Amino acid sequence: MSAERPILPPVRLHSEAELARDALAAPLFVRAVKLARWAGPDTRVGAGGELVEAHLPAAAEHLGLPADEEGAAYASEAWRLAVDTGLLDVTDPEEGELPDGAGGSEEAETEGTVTAGENLALITSGSPQDILSIWLDGLDAVHADATAPVLDDFADLVGEDGSIDFDALDWDPEAEAEFLDGVLGNLYLLTLADNGAGDGPVPLPALAASMIVPDDMGEPTDDILEQVSEAMMRLDDQFRLLEPIGIVAYQPVDEALMVEEGEPVDASAAGADEEDVTRYGMVKLTPLGLYGIRARMLEAGVDAPAVGDLADKGADTLLDGIAHYPEAAARAEIQLWLAGRGSQGAVAAAAELLAAARGTDEGAPLRRLYCQQALALAGAEAEPAVRAVLGDQELGGLARVWLAEHGATDVPPPPEAMIFWLAIDTIAAQLDADGELDELQGLVEGLSAQHSGFFDEVWRVDHPATADVLEAMGRLHSDKKAAKEARKAAFKARSRAGG
Repeated sequence: MSAERPILPPVRLHSEAELARDALAAPLFVRAVKLARWAGPDTRVGAGGELVEAHLPAAAEHLGLPADEEGAAYASEAWRLAVDTGLLDVTDPEEGELPDGAGGSEEAETEGTVTAGENLALITSGSPQDILSIWLDGLDAVHADATAPVLDDFADLVGEDGSIDFDALDWDPEAEAEFLDGVLGNLYLLTLADNGAGDGPVPLPALAASMIVPDDMGEPTDDILEQVSEAMMRLDDQFRLLEPIGIVAYQPVDEALMVEEGEPVDASAAGADEEDVTRYGMVKLTPLGLYGIRARMLEAGVDAPAVGDLADKGADTLLDGIAHYPEAAARAEIQLWLAGRGSQGAVAAAAELLAAARGTDEGAPLRRLYCQQALALAGAEAEPAVRAVLGDQELGGLARVWLAEHGATDVPPPPEAMIFWLAIDTIAAQLDADGELDELQGLVEGLSAQHSGFFDEVWRVDHPATADVLEAMGRLHSDKKAAKEARKAAFKARSRAGG
């Protein structure tokens, strides 16, 4: 069977050391660490672990923030992150015991104290993996905040007995989280588009539309446009929350575009002009964001490969794994794999690749194609291993190609049967690789033209893909006579194989 195609293209991540530095520089993470180091034995927290209101001005001042409502909100946000990431441990007072100096007040009964968490020491002494693990906990916490309900009229939700009517929120936490994860997944895909060249900022209307507008819809209806507008405003709030943890660079929606407070932005105008589009919000994943979103996808069971995943695997896993990678990613993966086998030497690495390329299964032609590319990167030192397979029916053809490309002059000519076998194998690999139609057509016509009477002989080739390849040649060849000959040859091949 051919290798299973990953849903997502492989991502090229920065090193863990670089990512850890980015995590430590994320504004919200910086503030959380500062508050964790600032907290002392007299610092008090509420029943939910939040910093009590009386301490918020001092916390804001320590962070260099104004001692106003906005500063207190930032300080409270940083405090919650410190608790959620284990930088601080919250300790509830023992039942019936009040904190020192609490007196007999009713408020004090709900207060607890804090101590430094185990993770705080890791900020300076831990490995990059330690830092990133703590940061990922922070990302989860911020993601949860971003998908929390918007409580504009909280008082309306509180009943006479003080209980909160959550049903009145019209809030589905799973649906909210799924929508934001879908948006972040689309942003991840767009960032990796065109071999990673799609690293520019994405307009917020396009991102919202990618989740709402059906793929087969032509002109969006007014109802769809209204949904996109509402999604944009929700995403605007969410990206404002996500940016401080370091996963995105975000240019918010221009507030001047809102006719009046609370009214959705007109999403239909966002495609008017490139300069105007930027006013509707622009978002871009950072390198740390690529790492974080991939980590969340892996945790959710999504196949999200990264360049370097296969560097310590066997050659068979490498060749199967890169079978449907973009060219640049496949090349990078091969180079890392070869570098990891430096101690073995080029000959041993080449021999392992050639052994893995053998086979008559459906994926074998594509493995041989990537084996050939890997051998090209292995360099001239691989020559002894390549010469060792000159007599092999499956590998002798690619061995001769490699030797010719490296200027060898004493290469024995291939038997005619090997020439035809290599032609079938090469086209089978390209068909499986889903290459460009023009290139594939050129390959088909070029190979069939190299030998007079090609279709009179090729149907006899003992290759599992012979009939399928000839049928494809019949469809792809631009010369009607040659195409007809290919179809006849395909019929003969099937009859010979008893199919």
